[in-house]
Amino acid sequence: MSPKVSQQHKEQRRSNLLEAARDVFIEHGYENTTMKHVMERAGVSRGGLYQYFENKEDLFEALIAEELREAIEGSIEAMLKKQGSYWDVLLMSFLGESKKATNHMDALAPSKLEYFITGRHDESRKEHARKRFLHAYQMTVNIIEEGVKAGEFSPRFEPEVIAKAIISHIDGMAMDHAILDSETIQLKEQTEWLMGYVKWGLGVEE
Repeated sequence: MSPKVSQQHKEQRRSNLLEAARDVFIEHGYENTTMKHVMERAGVSRGGLYQYFENKEDLFEALIAEELREAIEGSIEAMLKKQGSYWDVLLMSFLGESKKATNHMDALAPSKLEYFITGRHDESRKEHARKRFLHAYQMTVNIIEEGVKAGEFSPRFEPEVIAKAIISHIDGMAMDHAILDSETIQLKEQTEWLMGYVKWGLGVEE
């Protein structure tokens, strides 16, 4: 009789598989990654991987769903307490903890672009893209609206327009970053421009 595996152990094993998969997708991209790559990186058997994920698409969807879950769990109130201002909360939401413009993009971004673009006619992938966009959009709008209530922002445009502009700019840079070299797109400089333009659009005083 096989020993009973605890739920905690199963969750940890699944987490380990997702971590290995993330590394593989970053290294090979979505299209070139195979389940064998993940098996080898995670050091598991075929059965050990397929016990948790049916195929590569199922695995990648679980990976981006996990990222979205972690993002949703963070409340604006908690971020404000940590960051001190709504401007810093907004910067952190699209620049990360450093809140600084750099020449580095989310390492998984090229694989996400492959996944969404090659599957633009697939309803499941379109639904994942929609959820991803709506979460980022609503979170950004909420941050701006809370900043307005606090008297920190005096927007020159509707919060909805500013939120969509931020997301479109970042997604556009991510696409260019996946295809072109960093010198061609000047990621750091474009991000600094975005920060300056958003600051102006929100009426943030120096």
